[in-house]
Amino acid sequence: MTSVTHDESAYVPPAEVEEPELYHPKTFVGRYIWSQDAKVIAVQYAITAIGIGLVALVLSGIMRLQLGFPHTFSFITPSNYLQFVTMHGMIMVIYLLTALFLGGFGNYLIPLMVGARDMVFPYVNMVSYWVYLFAVLLLVASFFVPGGPTGAGWTLYPPQAILDGTPGHNWGIILMCVSLAFFIIGFTMGGLNYVVTVLQARTRGMTMMRLPLTVWGIFMATVLALLAFPALFVSAIMMTLDQALGTSFFMPALVSKGQHLAYNGGSPVLFQHLFWFFGHPEVYIVALPAFGMVSDLIATHARKNIFGYRMMVWAILAIGGLSFIVWAHHMYVSGMNPYFGFFFATTTLIIAIPTALKVYNWVLTLWRGNIHLTVPMLFAIGFVFTFINGGLTGLFLGNVPVDLPLSDTMFVVAHFHMVMAVSPILVVFGAIYHWYPKVTGRMLNDTLGKFHFWFTFLGTYAIYYPMHYLGILGVPRRYYAVTGTDFIPDSAHSLNEGITIAALIVGAVQVVFLYNLIWSYFKGKPAGGNPWRATTLEWQTPHTPPKHGNFGAELPMVYRWAYDFSVPGAAEDFIPQNQPPSKKARGLEKALDAGEVGPHTAGALGIQKPLGGKP
Repeated sequence: MTSVTHDESAYVPPAEVEEPELYHPKTFVGRYIWSQDAKVIAVQYAITAIGIGLVALVLSGIMRLQLGFPHTFSFITPSNYLQFVTMHGMIMVIYLLTALFLGGFGNYLIPLMVGARDMVFPYVNMVSYWVYLFAVLLLVASFFVPGGPTGAGWTLYPPQAILDGTPGHNWGIILMCVSLAFFIIGFTMGGLNYVVTVLQARTRGMTMMRLPLTVWGIFMATVLALLAFPALFVSAIMMTLDQALGTSFFMPALVSKGQHLAYNGGSPVLFQHLFWFFGHPEVYIVALPAFGMVSDLIATHARKNIFGYRMMVWAILAIGGLSFIVWAHHMYVSGMNPYFGFFFATTTLIIAIPTALKVYNWVLTLWRGNIHLTVPMLFAIGFVFTFINGGLTGLFLGNVPVDLPLSDTMFVVAHFHMVMAVSPILVVFGAIYHWYPKVTGRMLNDTLGKFHFWFTFLGTYAIYYPMHYLGILGVPRRYYAVTGTDFIPDSAHSLNEGITIAALIVGAVQVVFLYNLIWSYFKGKPAGGNPWRATTLEWQTPHTPPKHGNFGAELPMVYRWAYDFSVPGAAEDFIPQNQPPSKKARGLEKALDAGEVGPHTAGALGIQKPLGGKP
């Protein structure tokens, strides 16, 4: 029996377009500040996102101090607490995770993985980062305006978001909405780049079904964002007009402090529909890149081809499509018609099917693989465990009768953080440990990495597992203090203290990660060009870190898919995508062209003859 690799072909189609002419800066400012190189822009996105994410991490620690030890810290007032809850949630979901996955990893990996010189529109790519930075600065500015940032909750529900009783109801909510609008403008510039680059700038031989799953995940997430963010954009603009000009898009007729307000005829539920039409695809805008990256991490560090590649691709596409018809499961308590509740509960269960397929494929990829428990692999396996746990609690909340009593309790907080916070953050860490050698040319410290993994992984379970129990007890979320409440037993207060201690430890451990990043940049072990012995194109560049233009004088040609690991009969346990087929395969290709090999034999051997023969 002849051993052949999957999707291997000696034929590479000719280039259809000429290579673009790159802009080569001559100054430090042009090279590293106003840079048009996607790799530099990626690092700018990552540093900015991590910086604002650390602010949100500090806010979460302050919130936990109040919940664990209420009435102990005088500087945490009820208004401050609501503001910290709001800013923590919005920063983590939008300004950290979305920007880091798409702006950071997307910019760095897409051109390298598809074999392109750069993004298709480098100048627009540069502008997208600076618009994002401006949005972040606007958000930070809300801490310093009269009244402080908005305290309406990260969902910004009207009418309370702009009424007098809510902290930050003037400048705070306006700066939040304007910042979101600029974020979406900047993302749209970057997102169009990602989509067009994947569709139009792939190197010769890189078909869509040879793309690494990381690219598929980022590509589909970008498409979702381009379709979903406009709903958030228009709601932010209309909310700003309601507050600043007194319009009534979302504001019904109201009486406040005995006075009839000027609003009339608006619909607060309309805002909820607009917000969650964006909000649930946002879950997959973060999750799909994580799915793709963890697939590549598992395949590479298990030395085994990904199980069911095409199934994984179609699952990504199915999840993306279904994510637009599940949004109202966030609104079961809004008074919707029960038939709508039935519809959205059904679609919520249906979207679990392609998601579960991905989990099965990850497990089957690990099955009987040559698993190397490197730091990236530890984080990848940790993600699989955590995502399963978070997904199971999502089945509870997706059903109307169960969701109604659990809504607005700590159970929702626990589920949301397991799925939307801990799971993608574990992938972020794993991806940084995996691709840091390519970005810097140096390895991160392995001992510090394993210390970071175990304390982070176990610590997050110490935080969020007990929180499910608190939710079942009925402990509400977003409350400044719950002491003196008869239906909440003493065990809940003890648990809150333990959760707070665990959260502070996990937060402190992230300092070890930051130290590892900085120390390894200067003193880390040289990585070489391909330390993980990976197959994808970013590891085949002539220089590490890659120089401007990525691939030297000539772009690579792709002869196979991205997962040729442990191929029987191969000299190494991996075959790069740009490695030509063996002489035996090339001889069979020539025989196919000469008509000496039948099509059935050729198909069994994985040989693909181009339509119409050779050009």
